[in-house]
Amino acid sequence: MTVVVSLTAYFFVYNYPATAGFLTPKEREFVIARLKEDSDAARDEKFTWAGVMQAFKDPKIWLYGLVFHTMSLPIYTLSLFLPTIIRDLGYTSAQAQLMSTPPYVAAFVLTMTFAVFAEKTRLRAPFIIAGSSLAIVGYIILITSHRAGVSYAGTIIAATGIYAATAIVLSWPANNVSGQTKRATANAMQLSIGNLGAVIGTQLYRPIWSPRFYVGHGVVRLCFVMCLLHFKQRADQTHYVRLWATLLGISSS
Repeated sequence: MTVVVSLTAYFFVYNYPATAGFLTPKEREFVIARLKEDSDAARDEKFTWAGVMQAFKDPKIWLYGLVFHTMSLPIYTLSLFLPTIIRDLGYTSAQAQLMSTPPYVAAFVLTMTFAVFAEKTRLRAPFIIAGSSLAIVGYIILITSHRAGVSYAGTIIAATGIYAATAIVLSWPANNVSGQTKRATANAMQLSIGNLGAVIGTQLYRPIWSPRFYVGHGVVRLCFVMCLLHFKQRADQTHYVRLWATLLGISSS
């Protein structure tokens, strides 16, 4: 289905606002002005292999992929253990389908809230940290709880944090990487590296470990902790750079 949609989408998805036929001239000017104010996304740039190599040589691009990897593992495995919890609650058939909805509804609300405030504040890391911390709390509940109701509440908390953080992680290279070719390559690398988490996740939630899934929950929690440690290291580096800049009387920007 994805391949079929991609073939038809080629004729409907435009590269730049200036070539979008469904926009009026006034709408094109407005969109281009907003993009120019935010980044170089409105610049008509030809594909170059040099831009691809710039992405491969940039360590930050690989880190974007690694951060998404720590997010994709839990986001893809959430559906592997949620049916078990719902079954233990005593729901089946149509009722079970309805009970699988609240975690995703809560995740949608927080994801949209984080997206709005992240854009208004022009900050990304604090919201990723907040979402990851919330997910860790949810997985701690899942690991320690022996009651299905409490585990279900933990699933809602975990899902809320996972989806809210993942949405911002995916937008990060699109905001930060400059150059059309390099940015496109960075997005592709992030998705390719990150989606490997789904492959690993299926091996962590085997039926023999049901219904507690200690191994899967433990590894997922470790992934979020690694993500938080990464941000802490970056914060420490920024702090030391600013400290030395202050001592030397120069600007750290």
